[in-house]
Amino acid sequence: MTTAPTALADAPRARRSLVPSPSFLRFLGRRLVALVLLAIGITLVVFVLTQLVPTNAVTANLGEQAAGDPAAVASFKRHYGLDRPLPVRYVLYLKHVAEGDLGQSALTHDAVTHDLGQFIPATAELAIVSVLLAAILGITFGVYAAMRRNKLADHLLRVVSLGGISMPTFWIALVSLYVGFYRLGWFPGSDRLDPGQLPPPHHTGLYTIDALVSGRWSLFVQVLHHLALPALVLAAFNVSLLTRYTRSAVLEVAGNDYVRAGRAKGLPERTVIRRYILRAALPSVVTVLGLVFANVLTGAVLVEKIFTWPGIGQYAYNAAVALDVPAIAGVSLFVAVVYITVNFIVDVLYGVIDPRIRIT
Repeated sequence: MTTAPTALADAPRARRSLVPSPSFLRFLGRRLVALVLLAIGITLVVFVLTQLVPTNAVTANLGEQAAGDPAAVASFKRHYGLDRPLPVRYVLYLKHVAEGDLGQSALTHDAVTHDLGQFIPATAELAIVSVLLAAILGITFGVYAAMRRNKLADHLLRVVSLGGISMPTFWIALVSLYVGFYRLGWFPGSDRLDPGQLPPPHHTGLYTIDALVSGRWSLFVQVLHHLALPALVLAAFNVSLLTRYTRSAVLEVAGNDYVRAGRAKGLPERTVIRRYILRAALPSVVTVLGLVFANVLTGAVLVEKIFTWPGIGQYAYNAAVALDVPAIAGVSLFVAVVYITVNFIVDVLYGVIDPRIRIT
């Protein structure tokens, strides 16, 4: 009989120390070192790409009028090291990034960090709701399909999930907007709030949380109403992806000896699924959840543009159209940092779920 998965299945029953083990600390240290090296590598790539873009950095940042002032131009070049060798400029770039100075947007004429602070909360709220919907629906459908293998429900879910993966997100967004807003009028067409509605008092930038904190329940419902359609559109592809991967992961472990032993003990099917099957399949599902978050970020650009959602995707689109190099570089750094952070969290969760991974 297989023993390692049994240990995983029986782990919830065992008492665990709250102090991390040395192997886990070493595992965590290796992942942190990899995280730092990846972050430095990303800054290098972004720096090189910004140097290759054929634009005048002085004019793009200072504007036509200020670019005609020799003193302003000299001060700008001295601040960002534009009059110095490329390696020195990269070191200065790292210094500015560490200080939160990503330059000034040529489009909004504000600091890029200020713009990101304004637009990130809208995308974060949309992404969190979308990922939660995708995780709940995708894992539920995947387990349900696996437990009814080769039955009608399994075949229907496989066909629907295949269709969801095959359809581009922007096409789903356009069809959903046409049907849900224009034809049926069930959902708002754009923005985070109704026209003329003031946002809740600022606490986090997430309107749902801010509305709850301020006790404005009607505004909270309105925010959810605006969130529903774009969140469902972003979740559509990911629900299909999670359904297929969860089904495969569950089927891979469902026939193991320790699962049959659990059923032979007379345990309820729900307990067998939760403690024996789903726990052993969880590492594969966690991997896909990391991909799901990445898909939300990459798919949000066109979805936010279609739904006029004032998030980082809309900001990135406008910056790309206007060739706003500092803004494009800032968005690239933000997306890259989110990617490597999500991968780091997934790696740590691997070590928590399966202790065997810590020694690799």
